[in-house]
Amino acid sequence: MTQKNLNVAVATPLSEELCALIERIEPRVRLLRDQTLLPPMRHPADFAGDPSFTRSKEQQQRFESMLDSADVLYGIPDVDPIALRRVVRSNPRLRWVQTMAAGGGSQVKAAGLTVEELERVVFTTGAGVHGGPLAEFALFGVLAGAKRLPRLLEQQSRHEWSGRFEMGQLSGQVVLVLGLGGIGQEVARLLSAFGSRVIGASRHGAPIEFVDELVHPSRLAEVAGRVDAVVSALPGTAETEGMLGREFFASLRPHATIVNVGRGTVIDESALLAALDKGKVAFAALDVVAVEPLAAESPLWDHPRVLISPHTAALTSAEDRRLAELFADNATRLIDDRPMRNVVDLVDFY
Repeated sequence: MTQKNLNVAVATPLSEELCALIERIEPRVRLLRDQTLLPPMRHPADFAGDPSFTRSKEQQQRFESMLDSADVLYGIPDVDPIALRRVVRSNPRLRWVQTMAAGGGSQVKAAGLTVEELERVVFTTGAGVHGGPLAEFALFGVLAGAKRLPRLLEQQSRHEWSGRFEMGQLSGQVVLVLGLGGIGQEVARLLSAFGSRVIGASRHGAPIEFVDELVHPSRLAEVAGRVDAVVSALPGTAETEGMLGREFFASLRPHATIVNVGRGTVIDESALLAALDKGKVAFAALDVVAVEPLAAESPLWDHPRVLISPHTAALTSAEDRRLAELFADNATRLIDDRPMRNVVDLVDFY
């Protein structure tokens, strides 16, 4: 049924400038917000906000009352699955929750909602907002491996001007891209511009622009011996957990580069370390790891051929605006009874 207006509770930090942007793009949206009830952001996309922020009992009651009066939530309250569950169960009129993360489905899963609750409320993610920045990090990782960044840094630390040595060139290299959503497709486009041959992993087999060859995920080990680099942009699901493990690494041609901009659980980290030590993997650039933050005692920190990025490759000053624009577009789609973007898969929760 088409709605004339949509009452949206701002459940996560959102500037007044972006509130105005959403209401300008879609005038049928009415944003319910009280900036005094939201934690200050320490940096762009800091949706949990300053951890020192607290609400008084009266403020918490006002916050929850606002959430319980809305048709839609912009964000998960306090990025807390338990708070999300409370709202879903307290607010029978709630119809849609926009999560901020590309992997927001994991937060929905953690809320432990019933089948009826999951069917009553539409959950969408921020997928696609981060495609450009993450694809650039992936390209940076593949380039760093090809240009032998670890050796350059090691020699520089020793002030050693060595004899000349060969570097790789992306032109002519074969790169396996896992996950062909918005991020993976942008990775393929960038690599193609450099002259790389792109193999994409897909369960469906439909042709994708800039992907030269498609392989089913069950056949990754069969193509591993042909690739120079692997980029994972896969979500974290039961199906993808440990997908890059001992069998895959053993099948790699020597001195491959591994880049992960998806979810850390896709890589078996002990198998990766063994592959690094055996020379199957020459370099790994990881924006994500299986358990975050990465434990101080993890051997990944000190490995000379591993680059750790603290899950920050997607963060840019434009992220908040892009999320607001995505939300406004989805609001229009909901009001006009059109298919929404980035609806969470309620089987795999991505």
